[in-house]
Amino acid sequence: MRILLALVLMLVATWGAAAAAAEAASQLNKPRGTAVDIGGRRLRLVCEGPRTQAPTIWLESGAFSGAADFAATQQALTERGLRSCAYDRAGMGYSDPGPKPRDGEAIVGDLEKLIAASGEPGPFVLTGHSMAGLYMRLFASRNPQQVAGLVFLDAAMPEMIEAPGAQAFIDRFTTMARLGAVAGTLGLTKPFYLFGDRIGLPPAGKVEKRHGFISGRQSRAALAEVQSWRAAARQAAAAGPLNPQWPVAVVTAGPRSPDRAAWDTARQAPATASRAGFIDNIDAADHRTMLGLTHAGRIVAAIERVLAARQQKDGA
Repeated sequence: MRILLALVLMLVATWGAAAAAAEAASQLNKPRGTAVDIGGRRLRLVCEGPRTQAPTIWLESGAFSGAADFAATQQALTERGLRSCAYDRAGMGYSDPGPKPRDGEAIVGDLEKLIAASGEPGPFVLTGHSMAGLYMRLFASRNPQQVAGLVFLDAAMPEMIEAPGAQAFIDRFTTMARLGAVAGTLGLTKPFYLFGDRIGLPPAGKVEKRHGFISGRQSRAALAEVQSWRAAARQAAAAGPLNPQWPVAVVTAGPRSPDRAAWDTARQAPATASRAGFIDNIDAADHRTMLGLTHAGRIVAAIERVLAARQQKDGA
């Protein structure tokens, strides 16, 4: 019994030391970007690339993260001479928490304030990954004058909530987020600091991604967003369809299969309905790695297709 107790105490001590080391490591590097006040709260904003006549690319991350997810995409866009902005939603990454519920209305409201306070001129190419598809749909409907085009990256669409298996998927996703929030709050994720980046990000983004991965505050904010998934989908659907005049690109990831046919149809619908739609699938990527350095060029190519369609429309 004494040996077992000693082993348990040793394990706890080792785990605690690893957690402390991870926390210290996550604080070593200054995050990119600036903190922008949106009225008593600050959101971290990362804008990179030269200011030109081309529309700025506005990047919205999916669940469980923020601007770090787009570090590779921003690097690639800058290399192409394009300006882009990504940010951490309330409670995510390096941003202050926001009031609940964290549904589409709350998140888009924050985004509207952030854009106004940032000084970045629109219209934008709105680019959303995963769950951010809901927020981009709602923002575009509420702010049509700010839309130069849209790019959806393996994105959730409000219509998908009615697809077979959608409710069960959301329930499983919520359970996973709830477990993550508990683990993060108890500090159980800290020793796994080095495993925080499964995207394939450049060094600065990798550090920021790991910082968020072990953050209890971020895990709780992510849970609040996931719990409002259905509400955000209803809000986006109620806002109505996208303007078919807007150029739209849809990029999905992973091998195609009959099992995901209904989801793919819903994901591709915005591009299908657009008069300047473009669809691409990155077979060799998955939902996360499509954002990494290996596949950033495919995302940039989709954005450039939207920019070209916008330019053609303006010149017509």
